[in-house]
Amino acid sequence: MEAGKASNDDGVSSTFRALVQSADKKFARVRDVPPAQSRGSVTGHYFPKVFKSHMRLWKFQQEHRARLVEAGLQRWEIGEIASRIGQLYFGQYMRTSEMRFLFGAYVFYEAILSRGYFKGSGAGKDLGVRYKELRFYARFLMVAVILIRADMVAALMEEFKVALDDCKATFKETNFREWKLVFHEISRFTKVDTASLNIRPLRYSPMIDPHPNSAPSVARFHAKKILKFQDALLTSYHRNEVKFSELTMNTFRMLQCLDWEPSGSSHPKQPVKPYQNGYKNDTSVTSGFIEMNLAMDEIDPSMPANPRKAILYRPLVTHFLATMATICEELPADNVMLIYLSASGKDNQSNLYQTDSSGGSRVSSKKASSESSHEECSSMPEAHLGEKNNSLYKEGSCLWLGPKGNGSYYKLYPGDLIPFTRKPLVVIIDSDNSHAFKAGSAWRREGRDSCATSISIEVNV
Repeated sequence: MEAGKASNDDGVSSTFRALVQSADKKFARVRDVPPAQSRGSVTGHYFPKVFKSHMRLWKFQQEHRARLVEAGLQRWEIGEIASRIGQLYFGQYMRTSEMRFLFGAYVFYEAILSRGYFKGSGAGKDLGVRYKELRFYARFLMVAVILIRADMVAALMEEFKVALDDCKATFKETNFREWKLVFHEISRFTKVDTASLNIRPLRYSPMIDPHPNSAPSVARFHAKKILKFQDALLTSYHRNEVKFSELTMNTFRMLQCLDWEPSGSSHPKQPVKPYQNGYKNDTSVTSGFIEMNLAMDEIDPSMPANPRKAILYRPLVTHFLATMATICEELPADNVMLIYLSASGKDNQSNLYQTDSSGGSRVSSKKASSESSHEECSSMPEAHLGEKNNSLYKEGSCLWLGPKGNGSYYKLYPGDLIPFTRKPLVVIIDSDNSHAFKAGSAWRREGRDSCATSISIEVNV
């Protein structure tokens, strides 16, 4: 009998490992795919398969948890599965902007934190597990920041700092510089964000704002058809801008403004019941059950659907235009696309700080040359060198999307957006050179049925 039980346990363990390997292979195909590049692509259609493989793995460990633990399954292994599912949920939110995916990620991450999957059982002495723990804190912080869960953000930052200090003390020969930069980023980000939240939340708030159905109708100026707003492209390229991961403060605030659903902070949280059905609930054990209905309780079905938002962090001109072309190609005829572009009209070579490609900020030496500190856009695309009177490509009429330098490769001109005006667009230019993109006669083309309107706003934050 014991031999049969051992054989059965070996079968459960081997099946679990096979499911882990299958999920790992599928996850590797979508792990590093930017959300803006997977919309409508073959890779984007592959995500449901990745979800299915991980949920099958999660369900299997739920049903055979006791046997798997006896066979040597570690707590952090369950935490890693849950963390990946949370990562998939968050990635799906970034692709679709559906809040149910964001709440799903929050539920899994919160369960990992409350049950301490990455703590104990010798996991603290394993450098690989500690890296997984630090990545978990960083990802959970991103979700909590977007959901405006201030209390959870504060608790996570404290946990993150304690874990990072312990890692530096335990693994003295390892350099945790990148993780120090991550903690610096989130500290700076939350400090700036808190100042704006003290005014009022940017996202729709049921406690402050009236229901969308009660809003007065907006007058339509010579509208021949009703357009739907379902797609947005948000991008920012500034040196030393406040950011966390690849979400800058500018794109974060626009993201908050474009989401209809409540943040969830106004909804009462369901407390963990110490007793259920006569038995005490012990969340410290390696439990595999996570209540997904809690995420659905946060969704208000009466709210309109959020527009899909493609967020680009510091893109080059070619990357920005390629992403814009992809979205415009997929844009239905009755839809309008919003473009938010925040960038400088100068190369800003005099900045004291420069954000490096790894996500941190480093101090650079001063370059006191006055003629190079405020060098404006001077070169034009070769195809338009003779069109000096064309305001769409004239000197100084550009935005910088790239590192400091003098090449036109990093300059975005108003004329670069002309091909995309074949589709309905709403363009917001947040720049000290936004006047160069002012809509007017230069944007018009003979025979094109369009209306050009410009709005100029200056805000000091």
